Amino acid sequence: MDKPIHVYCRLEYQPVQEEIVDKNALRPRPAYVPVQTRRAFEEVAEQIRDQLSNGLLKPGDRLPPEREMAEQFNLSRNTVREALRALEMSGLLEFRKGATGGAFVREGQSDAVVSGFSDLYRLGVIQPADLIEARMIVGVEVTRLACARASEADFVELEANLDASEKAAQQGNAEERLKINLNFHVILARAANNPVLLILVDALMDIHRKLLQTMVPATNAKVIASRRKLLGYLRARDEEKAAAEMKRHLTALGRHYMTQYEERAKPAEGAEDDA
Repeated sequence: MDKPIHVYCRLEYQPVQEEIVDKNALRPRPAYVPVQTRRAFEEVAEQIRDQLSNGLLKPGDRLPPEREMAEQFNLSRNTVREALRALEMSGLLEFRKGATGGAFVREGQSDAVVSGFSDLYRLGVIQPADLIEARMIVGVEVTRLACARASEADFVELEANLDASEKAAQQGNAEERLKINLNFHVILARAANNPVLLILVDALMDIHRKLLQTMVPATNAKVIASRRKLLGYLRARDEEKAAAEMKRHLTALGRHYMTQYEERAKPAEGAEDDA
């Protein structure tokens, strides 16, 4: 029987100087292919979106200069510029000035979604009744998640919001009070720790702000009383009572605003009948 052969290797430890390793240099550089379509700028924008999806571009990254991109795409600089401007409008890119400026990938923002919802409201696709229904669905579920996930820091921020609302009401600053009251829902959505729900709440609050510009707001004392009760349930982690209080509160608000909206719509309908 053969004797086992033992091989000894000497390993020498050499510390890795992590501070000088450029992780971005290890990532593959985005590469683009020539474009030959009638609406070339759309294809350029789509390729850049694909680079984001594939992880070749990340928030904070700077895109190559327009001239370099134009050469890669085999297009004019004007076409590339049009694509970059379209991506800026959609909220994916931002332009910075100066020697180190250019087109940069933005950090995650909900601006484009909020703007899209706002335009749909202006076009009449989203009606007040739709808004109130959506607020009920999203608001109650956000409350449930926040009840389980909110931190003490979130509770402190919510309480500070209520104090600020009472102060604005005492000072007779209706515009500031409205802004603070709507922000309560944004803070609650952040506490739910779900970015999709936070974006939806941002969009819904933006539309609601536009709706309230022509409405008489609900009594602030009732709003604050309900929210302090809600905050107590959140702190106690009582999901069912917190969700029920939010549902009751949003139902009352919805009834208050829909009554005003329907009353204001009646004269317009009568005027059309008389014409």
